[in-house]
Amino acid sequence: MRAGRGHWIRVLSPLILGLLLWWQTPPVGVTQQAWHLLVVFVSTIVGIIAAPLPMGAVALLGVVASVVTHTLTIEQALFGFGNKVIWLIVTSFMIARGFIKTGLSSRIAYLFVSRVGKSTLGLSYGLLATDLVLAPAIPSNTARAGGVIYPIALSLRDIYKDKDSDDSVGAFILKTAFQGNLITSAMFLTAMAANPLAAQLARDLGVEISWTTWAVGAALPGLVSLVLVPLLLYKLCPPAITKTPDAAEMARQKLKDMGAMTRVEKIMLVVFCLMLCLWMFGKQLAFHSTTTALVGLSLLLVTGVLTWQDVCQEKEAWNTLVWFAALVMMASFLNKLGFIPWFSETMGRQLGGFHWFPAFIGLTLIYFYSHYLFASNTAHVSSMYAPFLGVAIAVGAPPLVSALVLGYFSNLFSGCTHYGCGAAPIFFGAGFLPTGRWWRVGWVVSVVNVVIWLGVGGLWWRLLGYW
Repeated sequence: MRAGRGHWIRVLSPLILGLLLWWQTPPVGVTQQAWHLLVVFVSTIVGIIAAPLPMGAVALLGVVASVVTHTLTIEQALFGFGNKVIWLIVTSFMIARGFIKTGLSSRIAYLFVSRVGKSTLGLSYGLLATDLVLAPAIPSNTARAGGVIYPIALSLRDIYKDKDSDDSVGAFILKTAFQGNLITSAMFLTAMAANPLAAQLARDLGVEISWTTWAVGAALPGLVSLVLVPLLLYKLCPPAITKTPDAAEMARQKLKDMGAMTRVEKIMLVVFCLMLCLWMFGKQLAFHSTTTALVGLSLLLVTGVLTWQDVCQEKEAWNTLVWFAALVMMASFLNKLGFIPWFSETMGRQLGGFHWFPAFIGLTLIYFYSHYLFASNTAHVSSMYAPFLGVAIAVGAPPLVSALVLGYFSNLFSGCTHYGCGAAPIFFGAGFLPTGRWWRVGWVVSVVNVVIWLGVGGLWWRLLGYW
């Protein structure tokens, strides 16, 4: 089949951009090597956005380009594949397969719905509670949303479709599940693939973020958002049916059909609890979070919950390894070669007349709402997280809080549009909300989330001594 004009535009746009930038004179203070790596990096990000090929393939081309142009050596270009944070997220993908394979994720969801699902609002909280429990161990918001939450949400909606001609129940449940998925993704370092990338970029700038630091910092503002956002959506997308005893009964029947917990479910649950303990107390036990994930995966393999074939077939994990390693490598060397420090210092001088607080608020809002231009959390984090964090630190903002806020916002900003992350098209595609209403509701929720995380979060981080 002949490729269309749109395909070739997507293929050529990053290449043409790279060629145009390659021959430009670098700004004063930026070396030729740093400039050329920036060109490769920008072209790679444009390629990821344009998507002429899958993300992993585009990232691999970026690695190859950095070597064949003699911008980096082959050893430097492959630097990212040995990064421990990358292996944390890759291993977590494999562990997530255990939740789905054993059926434990569905059991957890039906358990919550059976307990709190007697009302439409209760159903939404049941789904969010499920997402919250699964988030630490399933590092893909798309996998949690599409593989666990979305099918159950649809089955709950189907119970009332004959009584709800406007599909208002479906609109409320699915919109709440989507927005809640973004909140839970922000609450744990291992809940979304780009979170460890943000932590690595912060580490390159001298800011250390552990699994516990991230989770504790997100605990209060995250829980407040999980409570208030469904209430807000209950007003913005009011369901015509408010009492749903049939849904709770359906969940109880599903649990009955599943029977008692199987051996593999029990093992999966024990391993998960062990991993949570090691993640929380890893610093005291001298256990790196990646070591914890590898221990968990090893236990699942030894006990037969997962097979080596399961590991080999976890395509998303190996795909993540490639694009993650490529982006971490380029971002790290942009810092080592001096581009990120130069950019931070330059922008810091421009904002030097402002107190750090208004400058930081302005930076975070620009970072948040610029996501209207992105269809990928990873592309946004890769291209903007390190420069914005560097500028925030340069103007005097507390480094740890700056790194965390940008990390949390790297999840929450996806709720504005129907293309902002992998989970968005899944829920939007159900067709319960038209595009205009989806955007309007998303914008209102985004404002509420920004206020909660900067307001409640700011006080919480002050109490924790983060700034």
